[in-house]
Amino acid sequence: MSLSISKEVRGEVAVIHVEGDLDVYTAPRLKEDVDAASSAGSRLIVDLTDVHFIDSTALGVLVAAHQRSQSDGHDFRLVVEDPFLLKIFRITGFDGVFSIFSQLNDALSYD
Repeated sequence: MSLSISKEVRGEVAVIHVEGDLDVYTAPRLKEDVDAASSAGSRLIVDLTDVHFIDSTALGVLVAAHQRSQSDGHDFRLVVEDPFLLKIFRITGFDGVFSIFSQLNDALSYD
């Protein structure tokens, strides 16, 4: 499956919508787009609603982006609704690292 990434800015919130599989081949593109969007606002939301596979390379990209956001004093949130992906975040312990929401509207409105 190919990767599709779209970006939007809602006030001080940069939202990255990802569709497709995140793996060793697509993680570099995710990194580029996350890096570019993180400078667009004080809060970054990566919407993984349409992602159904993620490997360790892509998880590493998300962890690095989260760390960079924290060091800049910015907020970093994920939207994950797929049970398989949620299980991966739980098994790896990243569910305790990331702020994970099941709906984009929840991530946007939660303060």
